Amino acid sequence: MNINTINEGIRKNVKKDRVGRGPGSGNGKTAGRGSNGQGARAGFSLSPVFEGGQLPLVRRIPKRGFNNKVFADVVESVALKAVLRKFDGSVEITPEVLEERGLIKSAKSIVKLIGSDEMPKAFNFKVHRVSEGAKEAVEKAGGKIEILPGKKPVVKNKMKAKKAN
Repeated sequence: MNINTINEGIRKNVKKDRVGRGPGSGNGKTAGRGSNGQGARAGFSLSPVFEGGQLPLVRRIPKRGFNNKVFADVVESVALKAVLRKFDGSVEITPEVLEERGLIKSAKSIVKLIGSDEMPKAFNFKVHRVSEGAKEAVEKAGGKIEILPGKKPVVKNKMKAKKAN
């Protein structure tokens, strides 16, 4: 940034252009709006993607594939090492507590406990998923893991599910 450009864009104490005030102003008659048409009318605003009636670029480009990102489950993993750093053995560890301590972004996401580190203290966990190594390490230290209910899996083909029963 240069010192001579520091105030660019700031129009303080600058008179507003008075358009449509005769030929001497340089912006007389049509007030800089050209001749008749949509753009010459009061209240006119144009979308930046409008292409004058031509099929817009967004609609011309072919769409491919399928995206289900909005509905995908967000699984946040928590390492046993991180838990050892942030907690002592006195508190029960739930998604809400993990969010408070900054180990996960949101308590609404699915929490998975991972890692196979040796645990010096017994911890009680309430999580949605747990790896085999983490389960063994927690139980070896005398802790407990309670599996929280998650979303039920979607049945893709209901007819196949009925035949299986």
